[in-house]
Amino acid sequence: MKLPEVLDEIGMSRSAFYRMRARGEAPRCVRLPNGQIRVRRSDLDTWWSTNCHDLSD
Repeated sequence: MKLPEVLDEIGMSRSAFYRMRARGEAPRCVRLPNGQIRVRRSDLDTWWSTNCHDLSD
């Protein structure tokens, strides 16, 4: 997934995402040879399941 798609899905700004990434808290990213960043759907789903808690409790 392209970074704007990921940011839209998780509702986060680009700068906040890069801060999380620097702390090692963001979904696993892949840097392409042209410098662009991608996130695999499976990595995003894993990140959601391990880092997001059910807020309805």
